[in-house]
Amino acid sequence: MYTTSSLFLNTLAQVGITHAFVNWGSDHPALLEDLERQRVEKGETEPKIVTCPNEMVALSAAQGYTQVTGKPAAVIVHVDVGTQALAGAVHNVNRGRAPVLIYAGSSPFSAEGELKGSRNEWIHWMQDVHDQPAILRQYMRYTAQINSPANLPHLVRRALQIATSDPKGPVYLWGRREVMEQEIDEGLLKVPAPMLKWPSVEPCALSHSAAAIIAAALRQAVNPLLITSHAGRNTNVFTSLSALCSLIGMPVFVPCPAVLNTPFSYALYVGVGHLAPGTQTTLLKDADVILVLDVELPWIPMNKDSNGDHERPKEDARVFVIDGGDPLKENIGMYHVDAEMVCRADAEVALGQIVEAIQHSDSTEGVIIAESAIVQARTREMEKMHSEWVAKLDKAESFPTSLTSSIPAYTVPQVISALRRAVISGTPSGGAHTLMLNESISNYPLVWSHMRPEVLGGMIGSGGSSLGWALGASVGAFLGGKVAEKGPGKQGYELVASIVGDGTFLFGVPASAFWMARKYQTPFLTVILNNGGWKSPKLSMLGVYPSGHGSKVLGQQLTVGFGPDMPDYAQIAVAASGGWAWGRKVDASTISEGKNPKDALEEVIAEAVRVVVQEGRCAVIDCVLESI
Repeated sequence: MYTTSSLFLNTLAQVGITHAFVNWGSDHPALLEDLERQRVEKGETEPKIVTCPNEMVALSAAQGYTQVTGKPAAVIVHVDVGTQALAGAVHNVNRGRAPVLIYAGSSPFSAEGELKGSRNEWIHWMQDVHDQPAILRQYMRYTAQINSPANLPHLVRRALQIATSDPKGPVYLWGRREVMEQEIDEGLLKVPAPMLKWPSVEPCALSHSAAAIIAAALRQAVNPLLITSHAGRNTNVFTSLSALCSLIGMPVFVPCPAVLNTPFSYALYVGVGHLAPGTQTTLLKDADVILVLDVELPWIPMNKDSNGDHERPKEDARVFVIDGGDPLKENIGMYHVDAEMVCRADAEVALGQIVEAIQHSDSTEGVIIAESAIVQARTREMEKMHSEWVAKLDKAESFPTSLTSSIPAYTVPQVISALRRAVISGTPSGGAHTLMLNESISNYPLVWSHMRPEVLGGMIGSGGSSLGWALGASVGAFLGGKVAEKGPGKQGYELVASIVGDGTFLFGVPASAFWMARKYQTPFLTVILNNGGWKSPKLSMLGVYPSGHGSKVLGQQLTVGFGPDMPDYAQIAVAASGGWAWGRKVDASTISEGKNPKDALEEVIAEAVRVVVQEGRCAVIDCVLESI
């Protein structure tokens, strides 16, 4: 017996979806039945099923999978409540431009047994809402109801065609139980349904005039600046980016990155920030030509630095905005960047066009811009700025010179530098085949800076702002690493590691995430930067009331703290995995006699890396920082 659900699963397999992250409910009888039919007949299922005890973890895992593979994953949830339980992960896949296909069943529409699948449980009345896809429609690229098996393959392919076209993102399909339970002829499963003639939209190029205008502006610039946040989602883009920047001595600044856009060691890379006051690059105020490339937000107009000066471009700066899918940010309510030109164009294509236009001008005018005194002087200045940045990082990572000196608490630079060294020494490739997931929130820029990542595609964030992505994404990324044949021998990453805050760890539903990690053998390292609560809300308050009542008290008094009796985070993971995961807490104030804080920290992190890499188990390190 075959049903519409059989056809749905068959279509997912045909279009190349290898994994479905699922949370089952009363609307899925035919799906469960067909999966068992597949096991009986073939010994395995297509797609592979990853059971997820929590829906947000499921969607986060699917996002991690697609971030690594570049291919869509499926998520299956139940009716309105499962759709609602996807929670903030819906925001993340939207803002992170992750092509995920979400499917949810829906309550039956018949109640007298008229059709197979009619209402036979009380929840079928409770879960019947007027407009189920309205729960998340504004976050989706496409929503549609499955009304019949006849056009189901077309519907799935249309959804994926949209999901994989810029701006990429999630899509949502849903179907009533009677439709999904409907029996069909076996012949429908034998009809080919490939994506071959349903391609995603080809990358856009700049118009000839736009490329010429931008190239001319950059060629004549005295203080050019390139700002990007997520151009590196295409790991090939750095070739074009570095070709342009090296050609004219243009520095690169990265605000709020969602992915690694340039190797840390690139000499024209001058820093990363999170747009908090005082963290914008000082180059912005003097820049005369600014290329804003694949950025959600390049600057915040009202913010000021420590001198009281606005951190925004000068009035006569020439600003050019390029984005591959959504340059006007049409799905953001209020958004604007003062710009001379706004272009919808693929970053790699557009950068190549600009380089070509500059080189054409060189040959026409007989002047090679890269050899000019101004470009060479600017290049040396930017290289010096990069070196000074590195020196500041080195200083921040240092410990007291006395080996016996005690410190009140570890700092983020100390923890992250210890992690960096442990990854280099504890993995066969010296970290070259490691994937880092950064969801450290208030410590985002510090982690991006002090990890000093070099491998393009080797460090990612959610791309959104809803917390709880990293743990589930680590499971999905590990699975995706195998599918994408990452690492030596194409067997997957040597190490997957997540850096999170203590609040983020709890948002990630660790009980579900670490249970999944054990069940599906997806070991990953988790480093918790434990500052005793939610630092970001406190920082937000201080941004508005820097000298108010709240500025004088600790997080516990403000109700943003988790003390005085905080969870044992590492042991949550151990318990959730039935003792399989390894966990330790490291606190500079409780170091045993005879050890110094630096050695103690490095020993714990090195052992955690060893547990993951050599024993194939999850490891969690709870690193205690200064409390908020």
